[in-house]
Amino acid sequence: MRRIAFLLCLIALPAWAERIAVPPRPGALEDALARAGQGDSLILAPGRHAGPVTINSSLTLTGDPGAVVDAGGRGTVITVAAPDVTVRGLTVVNSGRSAETLDSGIKLTKTARGARVLDNDMRGNLVGVDIHGARDALVKGNRIEGLRLRRMNDRGNGVYVWNAPGSVVEDNEIRYGRDGIFSNTSKRNTYRGNLFRDLRFAVHYMYTNDSVIADNVSIGNHLGYALMYSDRIVARGNVSINDRDHGVMLNYTNQSDIFGNFVTGGTGKCTFVYNAHRNLLADNVFQGCEIGVHFTAGSERNTITGNAFIGNRTQVKYVGTTDVEWSFEGRGNYWSDHVVFDLDGDGRADSAYRPNDLMDHILWSQPAAKLLMGAPAVQLVRWSQAQFPAARTGGVVDSHPLTGAPVPELPERFERLAGAVPLWAQGVRDDDSRID
Repeated sequence: MRRIAFLLCLIALPAWAERIAVPPRPGALEDALARAGQGDSLILAPGRHAGPVTINSSLTLTGDPGAVVDAGGRGTVITVAAPDVTVRGLTVVNSGRSAETLDSGIKLTKTARGARVLDNDMRGNLVGVDIHGARDALVKGNRIEGLRLRRMNDRGNGVYVWNAPGSVVEDNEIRYGRDGIFSNTSKRNTYRGNLFRDLRFAVHYMYTNDSVIADNVSIGNHLGYALMYSDRIVARGNVSINDRDHGVMLNYTNQSDIFGNFVTGGTGKCTFVYNAHRNLLADNVFQGCEIGVHFTAGSERNTITGNAFIGNRTQVKYVGTTDVEWSFEGRGNYWSDHVVFDLDGDGRADSAYRPNDLMDHILWSQPAAKLLMGAPAVQLVRWSQAQFPAARTGGVVDSHPLTGAPVPELPERFERLAGAVPLWAQGVRDDDSRID
């Protein structure tokens, strides 16, 4: 019986599968792809191989060290138009710069289901990898360095995902260009373990549902994780270090779980929540920002518990006329500026925490009032609110604040990168506008 099964396996294999060596001569790669059959392996010799080229058979395209595919500034370097193709271990350079056709290092078309883009080095391309309708693609272990055009919005994305359910983008290093991963009109995607540096957004979600963003690291970008117009997202274990405007932004994002993330440094807001509903924000650390959380635009029915707000200049910015409870089932959040007692030793403070008072609301709505900050009348208003609860306005209330919270330690590699001054802090101008 085993012998029969073995013979059946041999019959199932393509009898014509070959290993084809491709020399770095003009036209050699294009000719080899035209002759190749299902299951063949094309191995590029060291040297320059001319692109653009298109893969129309289910094969493997790989290379010896030093193999470069160069489009010479014309179109997409490698287009994959067949299922179950693997592109591995190549240097892919010099795509065209047409934003209309999304010129890319590697483009996976709708017919490239199950494509694998592994361990490639991509430089000087408008878009690194364009997953354009290809289901169940895997983009893993690549090093993508985008263009550094003066206007950031003229640059392409490291990985662009459009209508590509089931795609996985993991363990890539992406630097420069516009967005690290731009995910648009897709679902059931997983983006994990990637490193993003010196970009506009590390991860940018638009109309992407039922997906996972996990264990990524964003360093020195304008914004870390922008979740916009998307539902049922899980964002867990991500790190944002020295991102300029926001670490995490929820903009029209609903029914999503944002937990176990670490946002530190930067000059703007650790987190910005705008018109986002029924989300869970739990066990995150927001540290060292101008504003810990900016919570606005009628965001409702969110659960906020177990987070640590540490050393932010303003812990919470929220303007409202009703109380909003930020604890869940007797578990609130940790606030580094909340001086408390815990007489029963249960890890919960004996008094509630209110991050904002009436003067905060006045200062946010009337910035000119900052000139009065040192006036005795301002101090009197704040003292009155602290002493007489009836004088308090609506706002965030944490009825069960925590007395302690762990702060995750960064791996040594990321600590070293975190010490570098990001481009935005060096005064490099990208002619882009800030995100408020």
